[in-house]
Amino acid sequence: MPVDLSQTLVVGVSSRALFDMEEANRVYEADGVQAYAQYQMENVDEILPPGAGFALIQALLNLNLQAASHKPRKGPPIRKAEVVVMSRNDPATSLRMFQSIKHYRLDIRRAALSGGRALTPYLRAFDVDLFLTSFEEDVKTALAAGFAAGLIVGGPNVKGRQELIDPIRIAFDADAVVFSDEAERIYQQDGLDAFLHHEEQNARKPLPEGPFAKLLRTLSALQKDPGFKQRPVRLALVTARNMPAHERVIRTLLAWDVHIDEAFFMGGVEKTKVLEAFSPHIFFDDQDVHVGPASSVVPTAKVPNDLTSPKRKPDPRRHCR
Repeated sequence: MPVDLSQTLVVGVSSRALFDMEEANRVYEADGVQAYAQYQMENVDEILPPGAGFALIQALLNLNLQAASHKPRKGPPIRKAEVVVMSRNDPATSLRMFQSIKHYRLDIRRAALSGGRALTPYLRAFDVDLFLTSFEEDVKTALAAGFAAGLIVGGPNVKGRQELIDPIRIAFDADAVVFSDEAERIYQQDGLDAFLHHEEQNARKPLPEGPFAKLLRTLSALQKDPGFKQRPVRLALVTARNMPAHERVIRTLLAWDVHIDEAFFMGGVEKTKVLEAFSPHIFFDDQDVHVGPASSVVPTAKVPNDLTSPKRKPDPRRHCR
């Protein structure tokens, strides 16, 4: 009987988001696909270090152990989260990745290896709720197709962080991430005063959904799942908004029946210290001015959009992703 993933939290993660493959990627960038493939085969038994997305994936898979231990039941345990490794590599050059998954005892059961082709068409096949990758073009096409997707980054201080923090902590920016960029466009075009006036005038009108609204609802439902002894996920909103632009945000979340544990209306204050205190497994933001500093202290994923991302030509070198 086919496995139905439609009611499970499914995260697709690229090999370079899960593991630190920068040395292999340097070989690829310098010498091409064949040299990269040879390098991976020559080092097939050398375990890859954890990458910026490792801690989140490890924590998500741990949800299945928590649920199984809380309510033992007859038959196979219900899995609350699934991870699909999704890579542009071919099967042969992925052996080292699989060896590393086995070494870290990551209970990952599915993989999509596209051999250089785009990964977005396969997201729907696996009912992916969130896609994390290090290749910006895949992020953009996934977002355009209606999937929550982030370009995962992380500085040397966060790569390799392996401690299992409980509960899972996820932080989101507001505009152009959880909500649409409608209000952000007003700010960009007409300035802060116009933005604040618009949000105050529309305080009781729910904000339009952004690319991560569906994921936020899924995580909020997971918080209420009776299969866990305690709430397995803690959610935070970390936004540059300030009062009076807070009210519309709060009322929108109430209208969506979404529970946010913590909210920080920064009003222009740098987000880094708040993020360091919250210590999320991952933080999603759309602006480089926040993504850069945040990535030095916590795993961070950029959600590119037309307002904040420069136009870039597609990179023809797409194999090692």
